[in-house]
Amino acid sequence: MKKKNFAKISLFILISILLYACNAEKRVPARKQLLVKNEIFENGKLLKNPTVYEQLYQQPNSSVLGYRMLLNIYNLANPNPDSTFNLKYLNNKKKYDREVKWLSAKQVQGLRKSFWYLGIHNFLKETGEAPVILDTVKARKSLARLKSYYFNKGYFNVNATYEKDSLTPKRGELKYNLTTGNPYFIDSLRTVIQTPVLDSIYKTAPSLIVPGKQYKTEDFEGEKNRITTLFRNNGAFRFQANYVTFDIDTINKKDKASVILNVGNYSYQENDSTKTEPFKLYKISEIKIYTDYKAERHDLSIKDSVTYNNMNLYGFEKIKYNPHAITDAVFLSKGGLFNDNKTVLTTRYLNNLKIFNYPTVQYVVDKRDTLRESLVAKIYLSPRKKYSFGYTLDVTHSNIEDFGITGSVTETVRNVFNGAETLELSARGNIGASNDIAKSNDSFFNVSEYGVDAKLNFPRILFPVKTEKIIPKSMIPSTVVSLGLSKQTNIGLDKENFTGSFSYNWTPKFNTTTKFDLLNFQYVRNLNPENYFHVYTSSYDALNDIGKTYNTNPTYIDEHNNLIIESGTSGFTKDVLTGKTVLRPDDQEYQDVSNIEQQRIRLTDNDFILATNFSFTKTSKKDLQDNSFYTFRTKIESAGTMLSLISNVSNIPKNANGNYEIFNLEYSEYIKTEFDFIKHWSVGKTSVFAMRTFFGIAIPYGNSNTIPFSKSYYAGGANDNRAWQPYNLGPGSSSFSNDFNEANMKIAMSGEYRFIITGKWNGALFVDAGNIWNAFDAVKYEPAKFNSVEDLKEIALGSGFGIRYDLGFFAVRADVGFKTYNPALEIDKRWFTQYNFANSVFNFGINYPF
Repeated sequence: MKKKNFAKISLFILISILLYACNAEKRVPARKQLLVKNEIFENGKLLKNPTVYEQLYQQPNSSVLGYRMLLNIYNLANPNPDSTFNLKYLNNKKKYDREVKWLSAKQVQGLRKSFWYLGIHNFLKETGEAPVILDTVKARKSLARLKSYYFNKGYFNVNATYEKDSLTPKRGELKYNLTTGNPYFIDSLRTVIQTPVLDSIYKTAPSLIVPGKQYKTEDFEGEKNRITTLFRNNGAFRFQANYVTFDIDTINKKDKASVILNVGNYSYQENDSTKTEPFKLYKISEIKIYTDYKAERHDLSIKDSVTYNNMNLYGFEKIKYNPHAITDAVFLSKGGLFNDNKTVLTTRYLNNLKIFNYPTVQYVVDKRDTLRESLVAKIYLSPRKKYSFGYTLDVTHSNIEDFGITGSVTETVRNVFNGAETLELSARGNIGASNDIAKSNDSFFNVSEYGVDAKLNFPRILFPVKTEKIIPKSMIPSTVVSLGLSKQTNIGLDKENFTGSFSYNWTPKFNTTTKFDLLNFQYVRNLNPENYFHVYTSSYDALNDIGKTYNTNPTYIDEHNNLIIESGTSGFTKDVLTGKTVLRPDDQEYQDVSNIEQQRIRLTDNDFILATNFSFTKTSKKDLQDNSFYTFRTKIESAGTMLSLISNVSNIPKNANGNYEIFNLEYSEYIKTEFDFIKHWSVGKTSVFAMRTFFGIAIPYGNSNTIPFSKSYYAGGANDNRAWQPYNLGPGSSSFSNDFNEANMKIAMSGEYRFIITGKWNGALFVDAGNIWNAFDAVKYEPAKFNSVEDLKEIALGSGFGIRYDLGFFAVRADVGFKTYNPALEIDKRWFTQYNFANSVFNFGINYPF
């Protein structure tokens, strides 16, 4: 009884505290009101545009589904902890004397700043939100800001008022009423540019201010920036944006504005007077590059110099770079006009070499020019250390590895061949725990991998002929040669993986990257293929169940009537597929055995892949704070084509399977393409809606009738359809469960609404859809194949919710997915029959899924 009473009392106290905290007006001062709502009416119509509401100086306390969590957390804090301490101790002499007997007077005073008397209340205040008190002074400021916002949109005669609506004595809302009138349009544009040479340059490009277009302040700011960029890219070294002004005339004009664009002459101080003169167009008379500059060397004498490509290179010590490696990174040219854009490109290219610290370009007027129309460009390069050592240690999680620890060490060598090349040599290792790769045992860490890698970066395109016209150096091209060797060890199949590539990289435009792998090879060697059924236990269980019914060879089984691994499993499979049992190709069990064997071959065969691929990525994301952006990725890959061409020309004979071999190994031949699109929308001030769509297909041909396992697709997992475990969804409507269900075609779609719960805690509601199928390959199992658009009804649907803790540089994520539509079930049982926690999937991840 005592325990039950204690539980009831604890529950009563907890509910009482929550109800007390939920009194939102608790910290609202007397004769004041909590602002609970803002409404803006434009010409009598209620607005929903969040951008307009952001103009208001006061916003109600944030809420989730109407509950003001942060406000209630703030209300839990004691507003005056010092007074509470004084009342408990200093104003109660008996209690104070009693505490001093146990603690010293100094220790009792120290309690004032302890966590329980002060710290917890400061924490609650910092975590929560103070009540937003309705303030009419700020309401009047909001009116001024609203009028300014509409003025910038071309509404010059806005009438704005507000009214306060008292909902209760302690709660109120503000209603803003705007009467905009008609917007103003540009009637005409006239230019007054005092420097004739600038006037000529101005006429070479169209203006952003166009007669007939609605007035917008942002167009005028854009025009000012456009003119500044245009002039400074054409030699106007002294020009700044403040030289551009606009006169706007609306007198005696109905809803129209005449615009005069003014560009004044260059203004400068001479002695105590201000003088003006027409702007000059500056040419670069000399380019000086200091290859080993340091601030402390500024006054030292130059010890080495060389002239190359009309540029002078200087060294305070011996110059350690081939001249072309430096001059290729410089976009300035002797005798050319000053150009801001070329200055930025030069700095960007030099920085991208990764051998200098913060390269800078400075200009000084050439004193040798009596007309003072020439500039000396000085480029200061501060070399990084030739050798540098780095290491990483990470906790990882993936769709296969439940928990892992990864570490690496890297040695970087810069300017390897004196041409600004960079060599990276690294060693890496990983230990992890997984329930997917191998059968469980007493060891927590049952997966390990280690490897070595080498990557050599050339800051240019290495090709027999010049590529400048196709890929100009303004795209910052590079050539990367890489090699890697790794060994994966688990408690069953172990693998060695040897990889290499010869790649070109360039950036056609800002936020756009392109990569072309001229050669990309991968050799996968399985070390213990005989352990397949020890590792993939569900495949063994399925085969064994069939064997107990249809096996007729007693040498295949042990004393428990189970198939012996490896002799029994391989023997029974061969008997089934060669017609030595009663099973026939139309039987379901025959198809299951065929699928198991096909899966075993795919996962245990050694693979050699020689591919060429092209990938393109474009994003509109400006920075980490940008919540409204898109990212588009596409890739096309062709494997084996070159080898088949060589084999045909060389008349190399085919093997018994009718395929070509290299190094006694059938190489893979396929074409693969992928499209990935991600879009984020900002919803209000703190919420985001994110969407992702993906399509990929790999089609085997020629030397192959299936796709290598490493190039196939799977569905499910923390970054895919979160209602299924990785590799557990599909293909198609098939219900046969392999350890790794994979296929050569995939469709995936996801939508996620993300919102702030409190502080760094965020929430999410999501819907994931998609599946994998076999298409244009050797798989004959109909439920797994994609034959027509009718098979799109096999797209699985999962939905759920998630909690995320945002640490700034990364987020920790936990999601729960529910099977909303499961295509593996019978048609009348697919919707919501597994929508419960018993069939849900818990996913843990690092960072957001897309």
